[in-house]
Amino acid sequence: MQTAIGLACAVGIFGLWLASHIYGVLYFQLAGWNWFAAPPLILVQTWAFVGLFIVAHDAMHGSLAPGHRQLSDAIGKALLLLYAGFGWTRLRAAHFEHHKHAGTGGDPDFDADHPDDFARWYLTFLKRYFGPLSLIYVVAVTWGYILLAGVDPVNVTLFYGVPAIASSFQLFYFGTYRPHRHEEAGFKDRHNARSLPYSWLASLCSCFHFGYHHEHHLTPSVPWWGLPAEYRARKGR
Repeated sequence: MQTAIGLACAVGIFGLWLASHIYGVLYFQLAGWNWFAAPPLILVQTWAFVGLFIVAHDAMHGSLAPGHRQLSDAIGKALLLLYAGFGWTRLRAAHFEHHKHAGTGGDPDFDADHPDDFARWYLTFLKRYFGPLSLIYVVAVTWGYILLAGVDPVNVTLFYGVPAIASSFQLFYFGTYRPHRHEEAGFKDRHNARSLPYSWLASLCSCFHFGYHHEHHLTPSVPWWGLPAEYRARKGR
């Protein structure tokens, strides 16, 4: 059942990303009243970008399609490549280090020198993950559209560049910074993570329930769509 739901959600998220991406980049006409439709389309594309990464994240933990490791890994690799040219092996290893050393100097997702500074932490985060290969990938996609397909650079910027960058902010803010930011109240346990007390809808819209982050660290085998139930169950204890 978990595999069926996980794969169905993955297909839906990928389908939304692909449809909004193709429509925005190749077919959307930036003229007249269409300018008012551009921001909602950018928001949808940004959210779909976030979804690609979250599905790949489930694949890292084996929670996307339990018992189907090769299929899960293949989906994860493909989605990370689509997201920003990220390498599966490197990112997966770094993510497991994050779980082992969350919120400490050994955590590749954490900035021990700026544990409560969003801007500096985000820049550190980018430097560690957005390397030369990712830059080459993004440049190749961008100029491939412009030079080979003859796409308007404005369309490429608004419906590829802006959503991709905005999704990195969204993932970082709701999935890393807010859950692991050092605050006066501290953390409950060694996971150095907190969950964001959002409603089901707000949690879904913000980061595909990745804001229920303490639950994720406690039970990383639970897929993204199962985190709300895990959050409610632990909250009721």
